[in-house]
Amino acid sequence: MIILLVAVLALLHLGWQWTHGGIVSHHLLANPALPAVSNGWGIIALPALAWALSGSFLRRATSRPAARAILVAAFAGAAAGTALSLAFSLGSTDHATLVLLAILLAGVAWPVYRAEYLLGFVLAMSWVFGPILPILVGAVVALASFIVRRIAWPAIAWMASRLRA
Repeated sequence: MIILLVAVLALLHLGWQWTHGGIVSHHLLANPALPAVSNGWGIIALPALAWALSGSFLRRATSRPAARAILVAAFAGAAAGTALSLAFSLGSTDHATLVLLAILLAGVAWPVYRAEYLLGFVLAMSWVFGPILPILVGAVVALASFIVRRIAWPAIAWMASRLRA
């Protein structure tokens, strides 16, 4: 169901672009010297991402509170992606940088490496940036959060316990 919903959203977005001047392409890092990636890839990339990620959070949605927590996390990811997209599209690179730093810092406090955060973040950003750049940015944020929360914090706790002993 989630995969179908994401595919329909991608098709609607591409249909809107098609009827309003054509499907947009984005240069990597907004640099015209770098290759451009078409938003048309969204019809493949977004449902594939939803397929790859949905199994993870659907397995954890075993009760109503768990499902609610997953939904809240997905909306939090979407809110972060929307804030970053809005700051960038308004031309405020300073605000976009602050939003990205806030997202990275949030990854220290919350497990933003989880699938629901990433899917919400990518879907929200794909309306402005196309599908590929949000997947790349989201993967970097998720990886940073995973490293801090699953590797660095446990390593620090282990070292602290060794120092106390």
